[in-house]
Amino acid sequence: MEYMEEENVSRLYIDGKKIILIGTAHVSKHSAEEVKRVIDLEKPDAVCVELDEQRYQSIKDDSRWKNMDIFKVIKEKKATLLLMNLAISSFQKRMAKQFGISPGQEMIQGIESAEEHGAALVLADRNIQITFSRIWGNLGMKGKAILLMQVVGSIFSKETISEEELEKMKKQDTINSVLNEFTEHFPRLKKPLIDERDQYLAQKIKKAPGDKVVAVLGAAHVPGIKEEIRKENDLKRLTKVPPKSKWPKVIGWSIPVVILAIIAYTFYANPSAGLQQAISWLLWNGSLSAVGAAVAWAHPLAILTAFIAAPFTSLNPLLASGWFAGIVQAYIKKPYVSDFESLSDDVQSVKGFWQNKVTRILLVVILANLGSSLGTLVGGADVIRIFIQNL
Repeated sequence: MEYMEEENVSRLYIDGKKIILIGTAHVSKHSAEEVKRVIDLEKPDAVCVELDEQRYQSIKDDSRWKNMDIFKVIKEKKATLLLMNLAISSFQKRMAKQFGISPGQEMIQGIESAEEHGAALVLADRNIQITFSRIWGNLGMKGKAILLMQVVGSIFSKETISEEELEKMKKQDTINSVLNEFTEHFPRLKKPLIDERDQYLAQKIKKAPGDKVVAVLGAAHVPGIKEEIRKENDLKRLTKVPPKSKWPKVIGWSIPVVILAIIAYTFYANPSAGLQQAISWLLWNGSLSAVGAAVAWAHPLAILTAFIAAPFTSLNPLLASGWFAGIVQAYIKKPYVSDFESLSDDVQSVKGFWQNKVTRILLVVILANLGSSLGTLVGGADVIRIFIQNL
């Protein structure tokens, strides 16, 4: 194998197949022009773009939010994933507004040029949900909490991006840019976020149809792809969602069993102390979950639902008070089409995020669950305190 290079463009020859890698800047005005120039020059059999089906559809269909089923999102436990997608959308919108650029324009150009020349279009990136799942699976409870805080912080951040930071971001892809600070604290996440995607992209590009292939990629992926394209990578392995650890389930079921056993024993030994424990458990769980829902500006009935559900869902790891509160919120304050249409714009500000009915439902789910989790810790500790005092 040998290859020739020019600025931002690498030409590789593998087993008689010509592969042209265009290293683009996702926030550069000039990248789209370069993509058009190279594809017009090469007239390839296939054009690979660094998109998965979900992101491709979001580019092709601006009205995708209209078709989102918010009840399905809650029931399938995808509120957090949707929040992360909105964080990326918010990040892109802020860049576009500040610098007058359109992130992803080079991918749109790649799609349009492929259609113009009759080339096969290959969506070469791994499904973003699988990437997030493999990231999530590598985190402990602390890491997940830090990630959520950073994602929410990136949505609400009012900081402008300096020219120096913009230049640095031109060498990253959008996902890397949003999670850059986080991966510095958790270096092992570089594997699912970058290395595995390099392997996946390289294999998809190498297997693209035809003798001449152009690939439109973020510049950060080009060095890794040039290394990985020489190897055979197993796409099934790279798209496998890691099995969930048994320990969270064990711990999740152990806590309610221990709490119930302590309360039951205390009731037997000292009924008044047992009653005090039960009241403490109910109040701490219910109150903190209700506070979380209230912070999200939930409807009073959704707040009441969180209060009633939390003490019981905390005793069942398969359930969560936020799901019940979110469903009640969605029924009472059902989002309009206009809420879905303005979603990507509303998430750019704290006010818009809280006023949009879709994002408010997500906040109700997440904050009510966080409140319930905190209530479990505080309420459980109080149950143990009362138990020790009455030994």
